Amino acid sequence: MKLNPAVQQITDAIVARSQPTRTAYLEQIAKAASKGPSRAHISCSGQAHAYAAMGTDKETLASGKAPNLGIVTAYNDMLSAHKPYEVYPDLIRQAAHGVGATAQVAGGVPAMCDGITQGETGMELSLFSRDVIALAAAVALSHDTFDSAVFLGVCDKIVPGLVMAAATFGHLPAVFLPAGPMTSGLPNDEKAAIRQKFAAGEISREELMKAEMAAYHGPGTCTFYGTANSNQMLMEFMGLHLPGASFINPDTPLREALTLAGARRALEITALGNDYTPVGEILDEKAFVNAIVGLMATGGSTNLVLHLPAMARAAGIILKVEDFSALSELTPLLARVYPNGLADVNHFHAAGGLGYVISELLNAGLLHDDTRTVVGNSMSDYTREPVLENGKLAWRPGARTPTNDKIVRPVSDPFQASGGLRQLSGNLGVGVIKVSAVAPEHQVIEAPARVFDNQQAVRDAFKAGTLTDDMVVVVRFQGPGAIGMPELHSLTPILMVLQSRGQKVALVTDGRMSGASGKIPAAIHVCPEAASGGPIARLQDGDRVRLDAVAGTLEVLEDGFAQREPAHLDLSAHHNGLGRELFDVFRRNVGLASDGAAVII
Repeated sequence: MKLNPAVQQITDAIVARSQPTRTAYLEQIAKAASKGPSRAHISCSGQAHAYAAMGTDKETLASGKAPNLGIVTAYNDMLSAHKPYEVYPDLIRQAAHGVGATAQVAGGVPAMCDGITQGETGMELSLFSRDVIALAAAVALSHDTFDSAVFLGVCDKIVPGLVMAAATFGHLPAVFLPAGPMTSGLPNDEKAAIRQKFAAGEISREELMKAEMAAYHGPGTCTFYGTANSNQMLMEFMGLHLPGASFINPDTPLREALTLAGARRALEITALGNDYTPVGEILDEKAFVNAIVGLMATGGSTNLVLHLPAMARAAGIILKVEDFSALSELTPLLARVYPNGLADVNHFHAAGGLGYVISELLNAGLLHDDTRTVVGNSMSDYTREPVLENGKLAWRPGARTPTNDKIVRPVSDPFQASGGLRQLSGNLGVGVIKVSAVAPEHQVIEAPARVFDNQQAVRDAFKAGTLTDDMVVVVRFQGPGAIGMPELHSLTPILMVLQSRGQKVALVTDGRMSGASGKIPAAIHVCPEAASGGPIARLQDGDRVRLDAVAGTLEVLEDGFAQREPAHLDLSAHHNGLGRELFDVFRRNVGLASDGAAVII
């Protein structure tokens, strides 16, 4: 199918605005590649240090004739999604030895869980951890002894940070190896209902804990379609996974076979062979357009509106919020996965999954097919699904019709005509809203503002019974320069209780919501942020605020609003304790949310 002209037009605009930075980037990685395998240029003493612990691999490494694969891992066993990575280095070394190559763990990167830190102090470090991960991965690869790299990471900030590092070392091939989702536990809608009951004081903490443990019950990614699983979708749409690898459960023969095959593929595409595929050439403008289309078609996480621009800038490409909004208008919503529906990612995968969605989007002309990937030069490869045939990995054509049209639908009969995310702009600044789970009757709200300067104040007001009318809940001084832009997902149960009581309610914030923002209309990432004197800092209780997700506007309807002095807040209590003092340089130098809220790019 011929590419939709509007998609081509948006791509061309990105190419044009990125031309100076992209050209400089490609020249940089070409220069790095021209030096050849790096180990040959390291001193004998340096090489001896690099190989000292490698046992029988020493002679192979010293010869420099076989590729050496660097492993960058986000393993820890506190994150269920990353627990499976404990055994991956041995599998990867096994794959390397099978083809006469070597593999070394280049280094580890931190990986924090937003599910643990929701509403807690640690969440104020969460967004900045992305840039720390990129820095840590760069340190790992700086030994310059690798011909290719594999990246082990799944969750919220981890994959974006690893992609930023991979792009920075763009002369190296890179394959991302997923761990897969945990098997289905307590259904997500039941979990959400229990959370609402607890927020309303109807059940005990013991009952809540029992439900949470039944939902999050084993190794693998959380099964709702939040940022972690949106990351996995992106890696397929951007050609950095093997086809169909994202949603295979951990600790299964197929998962192991895909891990071994991914490691072998990373070794096949080095500069020492005939299929050299540097990751910097994969990460081009078309790949990022495909990523955004995938995000919209599946109703993915709003966090990627922050992460994709930062990832793109690492590859010399400049994305803007309007690119997301424009592509969203062109892209039909083809998936309903919790919180946008009742199904989890296991149900989505069984119903046809990413292979079916990619096939539909390609046939509709909404994806660039002529993109370079880790397996070839066509996105059509990603319409296939992996299987084991007589114990060996193979790929077969993916589903051509969904097995459950309540979960996945064709382009001809989508859940919505346009995608799940829109830009908002007006005299309150610029923000975004995820509407794929928001009912049409809730997508426009005009109500008095209730202004809060932190999440706890909202919780206190709810417990005091003062949130009784229609309102736009404003939570400000939550931006990256203020306190690191934490997610406010812990407010979702409270807001859903208010909505269920028949109140009209919305959220406006310069902070974030997670990929599970759900049914409440939420204008997020509002910038300029309050800490820098943005319009949100001028709001007062009772101001009429209008959030119109249909028209794409976010406005305060008060005369003289622009002439008000912005509020100021002493945030020093948020800048110390639990490691926050170490991140002062990040808060002082972070970019705008609309540019990705990055520190290092």
